[in-house]
Amino acid sequence: MASRSLGGLGGNRGGGGGGGRKSLSARNAAVERRNLITVCRFSVKTLIDRSCFETIDDSSPEFNNFAAILEQILSHRLKGQVTWFGYESPRSFWDYIRVACRKVSQNCICSIENMENVSSSRAKGRAWIRVALMEKHLSEYISTALRDFKTTRRFYEDGAIVLGEEANMLAGMLLGLNAIDFSFCLKGEGLDGNFPAVIDYTPYLKFTQSSDSISSDEEELRTLGSSGSESSTPENIGPPFIMDENSWFNKCKRVKQKYQLTLEQKGYLEELLRLRENQLSESVAQNKILLQRIEDSDLAHKLEKEQLEYIIVELQDQLKSCQSLDQLSAEVSLSQTSLDPGQSQGDGKQDTLNLISEGKEDTPSLLGLCGSLTSVASYKSLTSLKSNDYLASPTTEMTSPGLTPS
Repeated sequence: MASRSLGGLGGNRGGGGGGGRKSLSARNAAVERRNLITVCRFSVKTLIDRSCFETIDDSSPEFNNFAAILEQILSHRLKGQVTWFGYESPRSFWDYIRVACRKVSQNCICSIENMENVSSSRAKGRAWIRVALMEKHLSEYISTALRDFKTTRRFYEDGAIVLGEEANMLAGMLLGLNAIDFSFCLKGEGLDGNFPAVIDYTPYLKFTQSSDSISSDEEELRTLGSSGSESSTPENIGPPFIMDENSWFNKCKRVKQKYQLTLEQKGYLEELLRLRENQLSESVAQNKILLQRIEDSDLAHKLEKEQLEYIIVELQDQLKSCQSLDQLSAEVSLSQTSLDPGQSQGDGKQDTLNLISEGKEDTPSLLGLCGSLTSVASYKSLTSLKSNDYLASPTTEMTSPGLTPS
């Protein structure tokens, strides 16, 4: 019984160790993917910064580092090629790119396959990176290859970068390289496929000490050195006090710098506040002027509206008078034809024309119509006019000599 229990305990320990190894392996794979993607982002930024000052070519260390990073990303957990004898031989990422990027319009796959001075698969992959950068289509190639998920699964194992969420980040990062003009020679030593690419991490591992740090590097080294020395002797009592004085002096210096910086910021903010207050006062004054202009324009519009209303009423009255004159002339012509159709026909027509001409004579109100549109005094003078000034009296017309019976 005891042996069985001990065996079971040993089995449990073995199972726990297997689970720990799996979790450790998953953690290492995740860290490896994260490191490669982060370093790739840094390399793209350094390439963009360097392109502002010089042309990027094969001699640029930033490009060589980027090419090595991209090559390792595309080679991450790449499946080997199984031979006829069942052995698995290593494979280059060019085998995957050659198949997955055939759908890209006007691709350079065939031209790289036919290059004479490039023989190995790794060298062709490096040549493809350079040609794609010069064509400004590297991001398009990667995006097209990642969309072909079936081909990607066939070439890569589980846990590869191109099969994870980092793949979309990779395509987005490479899009910024389209703004750079690259110039490469496809016959140089960079295409040598006999040696693997090595990433230089030192440009991305520089440590910059924060300004808020209490002590400098020299003080920290001095402190570490003094802690390891024999501090029990009386001769070593003096240096710690000197070090403390230096540390207090450095602290006061940093506080003074912060105070000066804060004081400068305070002055800047006060000046900005005064500027905003002046702008606000000017805006208020302009607003008052605009309001006064709006009130004046409203008053002018009201006066003009009153003028136009009065003119409309006057025109309506004149229209009615003209209609009455036309009716009167028609009645006169009918009465004349009924009295003497033979002799007085010519006289009746003449009298009718005279009446019409007298009725349609330009009245003073019509003469002052144009003036009433522009001035208030003109339409005020129209009120003094009476209808007997421009209307013909029917009694006088009926008693005229032309209407007496012969």
